[in-house]
Amino acid sequence: MDIVTLTAALFAGVAGTCFLLLLFQLMRNVDVDTNAMKEKPKYFPLWFRILLILEPSTRQLTRSKGFERAREDAERKIGAAGMDEVLTVEQYLGLMILSPIIGIVLAIVLLATGSGILGILLGVLISFWPSLWLKSSVAKRHMEILKALPNLLDLLTLSVEAGKDFLSALRDILAKRKRDALTEEFSRALQEIQLGKKRQAALREMAERVNQPELSSVVGSIVQADEMGVSIGQLLKIQSDQLRMKRFALAEKLANETPVKILFPVVVFIFPAVLILLLAPILMQAFSILGG
Repeated sequence: MDIVTLTAALFAGVAGTCFLLLLFQLMRNVDVDTNAMKEKPKYFPLWFRILLILEPSTRQLTRSKGFERAREDAERKIGAAGMDEVLTVEQYLGLMILSPIIGIVLAIVLLATGSGILGILLGVLISFWPSLWLKSSVAKRHMEILKALPNLLDLLTLSVEAGKDFLSALRDILAKRKRDALTEEFSRALQEIQLGKKRQAALREMAERVNQPELSSVVGSIVQADEMGVSIGQLLKIQSDQLRMKRFALAEKLANETPVKILFPVVVFIFPAVLILLLAPILMQAFSILGG
């Protein structure tokens, strides 16, 4: 056994022992949230549900003044992902703290067993998993809103032009729509309006919370028309047409990018396999002739 392997094994043993001692200390001194795995929706990764059991041990740290900016950033991202009712800021920051610890320990252990590259890759993946997962959730929700927004605006236009006021039309449409990200956000804004908040304020808060450019543009136009006393029906129709054109342009752009995206897997995985299938019989026959 060389000195590198011995040193790596020693570090792995020390890291594993420290981690077990830390885990025991946390389990003994902290009220562990045993319901963390049960209360979260199905789209929560199992790894996060397990880590949330230990999340209470990080609350004192995440609530400190040094994490004030991190809390604001986390609150904004969680709101944009539509998870502010199921994932608290402290829980997300706890995941951000615990994941790198587990990732480093796992990387050291795998490094000691000789799987250095695998350990480093898994360690980096686990460390950044919460951030990547939340960023992906925000992007997915924004795309879902972009797809649903033109249809909702069309229905609102028809209802308003038929004589309904904006809130009544919105309430009737949301009651009949399939529940999606856009329905959830407008339903939340509608509930706030019914509880006494001004319509302009509720819509602005929704746009700030979601932080989606197209939705913010629509909300800004609605608020401006409401303040100026302009008819909202024609405005909604114009917004709907613009969003539909933008959605088609985005779909066309993604379709044009597809050949470039599939080039790498074709060259790395498919082309070598085809080449082997084509050349293997020829090479085998050539070797047999040369050997004979």
